Amino acid sequence: MRSARRRRPVVAVAVLAAVIQLAGTHVASGRQPLAHPLDGFGYLLLLAGPALLLLHRRAPEVMLGGTVAATAAYLAIGYPWGPFPLSMALALILATAARRRVFAWSVAGALVAAVFTWAIVHGGDQDLVRAGAASAWLVILVLIGEGVRLRLERVAERRAHAHEARQRAEDEYRLALARDIHDVVAHSLSMINVRASVALHLADRDPDQLRPALEAIKTASKESLVQVRELLGVLRQDAPRQPGLTLANIPGLVEDAQHGGLAARIEYDGDPSALRTRLGPEREAVVYRVVQEAVTNAVRHSGAKHLAVHIGPVSGDALTVAVDDDGTGRHGSPEGNGLRGMRERLAGIGGSVELVELKPGLGVHARFPLGDEPGPDGGPPGAGPAGKQP
Repeated sequence: MRSARRRRPVVAVAVLAAVIQLAGTHVASGRQPLAHPLDGFGYLLLLAGPALLLLHRRAPEVMLGGTVAATAAYLAIGYPWGPFPLSMALALILATAARRRVFAWSVAGALVAAVFTWAIVHGGDQDLVRAGAASAWLVILVLIGEGVRLRLERVAERRAHAHEARQRAEDEYRLALARDIHDVVAHSLSMINVRASVALHLADRDPDQLRPALEAIKTASKESLVQVRELLGVLRQDAPRQPGLTLANIPGLVEDAQHGGLAARIEYDGDPSALRTRLGPEREAVVYRVVQEAVTNAVRHSGAKHLAVHIGPVSGDALTVAVDDDGTGRHGSPEGNGLRGMRERLAGIGGSVELVELKPGLGVHARFPLGDEPGPDGGPPGAGPAGKQP
C-alpha cells in the first residue's frame, strides 16, 4: 500500500507530461507547415517519454536513456517543435534524485556536447546562443535533481532516526516489562516457597498453626496472580505498565519477610507522605521494586535472621533507602538478573545502588533523586520524628 502511494505522484506527473506534450505539440504543429506532419509514430514518440517516467524507481538509467532516445528520434525525423522535451527534462531530474548522479551528469554532458556540435555545424551566432541557453537549462535540471535528492535523503534520515527512536523505546519498554515480571514472579514464588516450608514444619510440630500458614500461602498466591494478570494486561495493551506501586506497599514486603521467618522491621526517616510527593509515581514505583528485590534476595539466599528496611534519610535532593540483613553476604557471588534489573531501574531515573558488606550480612543501599520540595502546607520531607513499624 505504501509503495502504491509512492507511485501515485509519478503516475500523475507522467499523465500530465503526456497531455502537455500531445496537446502542446498538436497546437504548435499548426504553425509549422514545413515540419514533418505528426503521424502515428510521432504520437508514439510523444507518449514514449512520459511512459518511461514510470521506470524511475526500478530502472532510472533505462528511463533517462529511453527518453533521450525518443526525443532524439523525434528531432531527427523533423516533427514539429513543441513541449516534447518535457519528459526528458523530468527524467533527468528523477534520475539524479534516484542517486544516479554520475549517469545523469554524463548524459547532461553528452547532451551539451551534442547541442554545441549541432550549433557549430549549422553555423550562426543565434544557434550558439540557443545552444548556450539549452546547456544552461540542462545543468539547472541536474541541479534541481540534486536538490530533490538531498531533500529525499534528509527525509529518509529523519524517518530512520524516528524508527530507531521508536525501536529503542520499544526495547526499553520490553526490558522494563521483563524486570517487572522477574520481580513479581521471583518475589511471589520465593514467599510461597518459604511459607510452604513453614507449613510443612508446622504440620509435624504444631498442627493447629497449619491452617493459618496455608491461608497465608493462599493470600500470597492470590496477590501474585493479580500482579501477573496486570502485567499480562500490559502485553495485551489493556492496562498501563505500572500498577500503582507506592511506599504504602512496602510494609507488605516486610510482612512477607516476617511470614518467611525473618525478624523484619521498617523504619522511616521523615514524613512518608512528603517523601511520596517529592518522589512522584515513577520513582516511587522504583523504590518499591528495589526494596522488593532486596527483600526477596535476603529471604532466598542470605540465610539471615534479621532484616531492616530504612526509608531515608534525605540528603540534598536524594533519598537513601537501605535494606540490611545479617546473613552470609555476597562472598564473591556474581550479579544475577535481579541486581542487574535493580541497577537498570535506578539508572533510568538517575539513581544508584551499592552493595555493602556488613559483617555479618549485606546491605543494599540505593539513592533516589527527588523532585522539588513541597511547600509549607505539605511540609518538608524529614520533618517530624522518625516513625517505626515492627
